[in-house]
Amino acid sequence: MTNELSRPRRSVLYVPASNDKALAKIAKLSCDAVIIDLEDAVAPADKVAAREKLAGIFANRSGGRLEMIVRINGLSSEWGNDDLLAAARCEPDGILLPKVDTPRDLLEAGDVLDDNFAPDSVRLWAMIETPKAMLNIGAIAELGRDPSSRLSCFVAGTNDLVKDTGVLATPDRRYLMPWLMTMVLAARAGGLDMLDGVSNDFRDLDAFARECAEGAAMGFDGKTLIHPAQVEAANRAFAPAAQAVAEARQMRDAFALPENSGKAVISLNGRMVERLHLAQAEKLLAKAAAIGA
Repeated sequence: MTNELSRPRRSVLYVPASNDKALAKIAKLSCDAVIIDLEDAVAPADKVAAREKLAGIFANRSGGRLEMIVRINGLSSEWGNDDLLAAARCEPDGILLPKVDTPRDLLEAGDVLDDNFAPDSVRLWAMIETPKAMLNIGAIAELGRDPSSRLSCFVAGTNDLVKDTGVLATPDRRYLMPWLMTMVLAARAGGLDMLDGVSNDFRDLDAFARECAEGAAMGFDGKTLIHPAQVEAANRAFAPAAQAVAEARQMRDAFALPENSGKAVISLNGRMVERLHLAQAEKLLAKAAAIGA
């Protein structure tokens, strides 16, 4: 399995657990990950039946690089606790918790996983989609520095943020930008991956490609998707550029030279580069290798 630290999450597609047609196509998808959704994409009357499908979905899981996550209903809902237990039994790569407001929400979910002997490979992802989450985001992200918390990824829930705050949702997302940048900053402080929110109009692929390019420039690791037609643009936008890969290799090779052994700073192509730049280069190369694999 690809190391989680270098695992690409350029394109992460929501697949409703109640949609048999969409589930049947999972093995053929070219996205990096799928989120089997028990929450927003499933009507209340169908939630129990959708949960009961999880075991079959994961029993038929094919090998390979595709990461599989389960988004459960909120733990405060009537379905949440049973969702969490059912998901844990399937041993997915991760469980996505919606409506995370405080660190306690994640710690309680982690305790349930520990008490039910879920392996450490079952990670926790957190939806950042409420005003309270934004106010507590630094403390939530800090859990990423503690492996026992299982937290590995933030997901921007832009639709819920728009709904709960009343902010105007413009095509350029100008009023959401401060919150999106805060999410990226917090995720980096906690050593977490950060996924951009969905683009609702899956027919306008040009607009979607622009949003992906903006997300990549803002520092997001990838984007959550609602339709397979969006996968290609996301994979392209969030992959390391060929020039960046070449420069990263050059930097790695320069620091590996005997005369640079132990140096904190070296000169490369007329620029001073530090070992912190080397760490960034190595992370980029690991991501490029994982994508190539």
